[in-house]
Amino acid sequence: MLDGDQRDAHGVSSRSRRPARRRLVVDRARVTLDALEHLVGGLGTGILALTALICLVLAALACLVGVGLLMMPVAFRVLRVVADRERARLSRWGPEIIGPEPVPVRLGDAVRDRAVQRELGWVAWHATVGLCLGLFGATLPLYVVMNGTFPLWWYLVPPTDASDTLGLVTVHDTQSALLVALMGLGWFVVAVAVTPVMAWLQAWPGRRLLSPDPGADLTLRVAQLTATRAAVLDAHATELRRIERALHDGTQNRIVAVNVLLGAARRAAGRDPSQAEAIIDRAQDAAEQALAELRAVVRSILPPVLTDRSLPDALTALAADSPVNCRIDADVPDRCAASVEATAYFVVAEALTNIARHSHATQAAVMLRRRGDQLFVEITDDGQGGADEHSGSGLAGIRRRVEAQDGTFTLVSPASGPTTLTVSLPCGL
Repeated sequence: MLDGDQRDAHGVSSRSRRPARRRLVVDRARVTLDALEHLVGGLGTGILALTALICLVLAALACLVGVGLLMMPVAFRVLRVVADRERARLSRWGPEIIGPEPVPVRLGDAVRDRAVQRELGWVAWHATVGLCLGLFGATLPLYVVMNGTFPLWWYLVPPTDASDTLGLVTVHDTQSALLVALMGLGWFVVAVAVTPVMAWLQAWPGRRLLSPDPGADLTLRVAQLTATRAAVLDAHATELRRIERALHDGTQNRIVAVNVLLGAARRAAGRDPSQAEAIIDRAQDAAEQALAELRAVVRSILPPVLTDRSLPDALTALAADSPVNCRIDADVPDRCAASVEATAYFVVAEALTNIARHSHATQAAVMLRRRGDQLFVEITDDGQGGADEHSGSGLAGIRRRVEAQDGTFTLVSPASGPTTLTVSLPCGL
């Protein structure tokens, strides 16, 4: 056996272990960067939480002279706004956190409100410990970069200031500068080890205190399912009306024309066979057109390529037929449920139709990814922007179709463009 492919006691070759180590390093780097992003985002909401806490304390102190009774409802509303910002932030990195009902108008009801009490506990934690964790997490990369690159620029610093970030080592020569660089390596190890833990500590109170009570969550979930069930029925009725119009205005008229032409050919057969033959040719053309329109209706319900091959292939066919130049970037190793794939196909088809009709775009891109038990579809274009789902452009139908699958729908379309439509659909194995 070659030396470059030696095996250990368990029979695993060293060459096969290298990709595993590389994946481990990449995964650890991704986890650290995600945690750093969470900490920096938590730093922003921590500053807002500190502001809300100061408002609450000032309003409580003002209650001693009676003025605070008028300030407390405003302070509670500020607290709810900040808490909702944290709910939105945490929902982007995990399960969605549904906000409670609006803060009660009366001060006594607001003080007794369970959601307000939980938000008070959260703001006290996040304005102190959460803010400190965010500050430390944002500072660690600076320590790594400053100490790690210190040998490159230490001679540009005045001798009295030439030291590491903590001031433990005073640099007078290259050897001491290299020592500071080793400290930068140590800070890097610390950052990789503690950043995910700090991100979890910063987010954990928010997930515990800002989530609704189990009973309230169940009530909201029932209301959400009721709304999505109504959306399913509405989308189903809309689809039936579309199919009925397509068959009535197109295929049915063609078949009626075939019937009329065949009757005319039958009457002309005895008088002028050549005229009857021409009429039969026209009837055959009408029958072929009716068949083509019928196939188009069937493909709009569920395209055969989606059933026979895969969702990426179906999207590639859509892009090929689009009048706007469209690029498909699909990475879905496994098949999803037929209803999920049909919904994703409908979303892309409707979005490309809207882009061609309304956006004045020259380029469009569709990205399809499978992450865990979620299928993500993102459609972007370089058009004029300003898309509005309430303007009758079909975006409201996309939202109903997505929410019927218990998915999420996000539209970002500034006035100058570009437009980005993002959809996530649950597709558990």
